[in-house]
Formats: sequence, structure tokens, C-alpha cells
Amino acid sequence: MIKNKKNIKIHRRTALKIGVAAAAFGTVSSLLNFNEKVQAQTNINVPNLSAKMGYRIANYVPAAGTSRLGLVTEDGKIYDIGAESKIQKVKLDFDSNSLISLASSGNIGLQQIDKIFKGKGKASAEINKVKLLSPIPKPQSNIYCVGWNYLEHFEEGKEARADKGVTEYPKYPVFFSKGTQTMNEPFGNIPYDASYSTMEDWEAELAVIIGKKGKNISEKDAMEYVFGYSAYNDTTVRDVQQKRHSGQWFKGKSIDGHGPMGPWVVTAGGLNLDETRIICRVNGVEKQNGSYKQMYFKIPTIISELSRGLTLLPGDIIATGTPPGVGYSRTPAEFLKPGDVMETEVTGIGLLRNKIG
Repeated sequence: MIKNKKNIKIHRRTALKIGVAAAAFGTVSSLLNFNEKVQAQTNINVPNLSAKMGYRIANYVPAAGTSRLGLVTEDGKIYDIGAESKIQKVKLDFDSNSLISLASSGNIGLQQIDKIFKGKGKASAEINKVKLLSPIPKPQSNIYCVGWNYLEHFEEGKEARADKGVTEYPKYPVFFSKGTQTMNEPFGNIPYDASYSTMEDWEAELAVIIGKKGKNISEKDAMEYVFGYSAYNDTTVRDVQQKRHSGQWFKGKSIDGHGPMGPWVVTAGGLNLDETRIICRVNGVEKQNGSYKQMYFKIPTIISELSRGLTLLPGDIIATGTPPGVGYSRTPAEFLKPGDVMETEVTGIGLLRNKIG
């Protein structure tokens, strides 16, 4: 009995040593993984705000810790909003780990951020030394999307579309949605599965984040419901979108990881829409370059039409449509391949960089 007890003690000591070693290995492995992901997003450019009344709000993870919201400044710093509020002794009416919560708080939350950062913040890190996440990693509902919102994009796809019955431009916005699991990080890899499809395509877009609950919103009031904007890419599997499910777009638009967003949200007062351009590059070659002015249905119309009989909630995401230059309508058609690097830029906001595969 005593011998067995000694053996048990030895086993326990061995198990403890193994556990400590495993934990240490896990920490090192996690740190290596963190550093690898941070390296993929190095040399981040923080563009000037095109309108001066807004903020850049990012969702990020420091080297040690969990995700939280940060204020990004033009000098390449990110300030921990939650930590800074404690230093400044400012009580927040929103969860400093959630952009949806911040959007829900409306002007109160932004006023509190303004109060915190009137002076020089202390809880900062270099933007290139943290890991940037999607501003909304777990959307509360499907991402709302607008199809054919640029006349040139509608025209360029006529010959390539499987459905040749649509020949006239729609009188109202065309809406569809992408599943929540499509959300991806601004510098995350986009999955590629050749056994399912080899027709992966790019669609650079401007995303709108809703800041106030509303239904049957009028066009004249619509912009009051906008919390902010982000860069987005409605990455699409074309053959699945066009043919596999009787021409229903949802599945071909809803493959896991096919919706990178970020690198942060610029609040509504920080972006001059009329100066905004939406650009996509693949391996450094420009494929798309359109402007907000070219959108057929502008944001007030989109919000008004979408909210007819449908309640929009704070944190809802609307992708406003892609300019011409997508791959499937080119001659010959072009599609993303493993190893390609897709860059999505919205001027006044920032850049996404996503490797395929």
C-alpha cells in the first residue's frame, strides 16, 4: 500500500512537471502564433481622416491579454479605451470590449471617448505590435449586402452572368446577405478549397455600421442611423453563386472567412463620403477603383429601402456594393489562387491585406 502511494506521488510529480512543461510550450506556441499574425500586418498605414470630427475605433489583441477596443491615432499608436477610462476615472456606458455595445450607446459613448482623450493618453501600444481583429468579429446577424450598385458593374457582368434574363437596371436596390461565419480579420488568410470551387473572386466595398435601432427610416433621416464605416471585401465563389443553387446568391457569398473587414471603423463624422474611393489590388495590380459618387443608390436610399418593414439594429453591417473590375467579368476571366494577396482599400479609412489559402 505504501509503495503504491509513493508511486502515485511520483506519478503526480511527473504529471505536474509535464503539465507545467505543456503550459510553457502552449504559452510559447501561442506567442509565436501571435507574432506570426502580427508580422502579416506590418507597416500599417493610418490615413488621415477625410473629415475631422471622427475617430478610428479598432478591435485588437495586445501581446498579452484578450481583445478590446482601441483608439487609433495618425502617428501609428493605439490606445486602450477601457484602460484609459480607468486612468482618467471616466465611467463608460458601453462595454469597452465590444464595438456593437459602443454603437448602441450612440453619442453618449462617443462623448465619453472624447472626454477621455482630450488629454494625452497613456495606455498605448504601436499599431504594428498588436493583432488587429475585425471590428465586429461576431456579427449579431447576417451581413446585409447591395448588389449591382454601380452601373458599370451591372453592365460588365451581363455576358458573364448565368441568368441572362436580367437586362434592365433595377429600380430599387438589390439586397442579399452573407452568413455571419464569413467575417474575417483585416489581415487574415481567406480559405481556398479547390475541391469545391476554383472561382474565388474579389469585390471591394464600403461597409456601413448602423448605430441606432430603426424601422421604416426616411431617406432624410437615414444618415442619423450611421455609426461609422469600414473597408470590406465581399469575396465570392462565382460558380456556386451563379449556378449551383439555381442562381440564389446566398451560398456562393457565404463561404467561411469570405468577408474580411477593417482594419477599424471610422466613426460617421470622420469620413467625407464624396472623397471616398474603393480600391482592390491583387498581387499589387489594381483591379478596381471606384468612388462613392459612382454608387447608383447612395447610403440614405439603401438604409431607407432596407429598413422598410425590417428593423435595423446597432452593430448591423451593410456592404454597399462593389465597383467595376471584378474577375469573373474580365476577358479572359480571372480568379484568386492560393498564395495570391488581395488588398482592399477605402480611402480615408485604411487597407485590408488578405492572403488566399
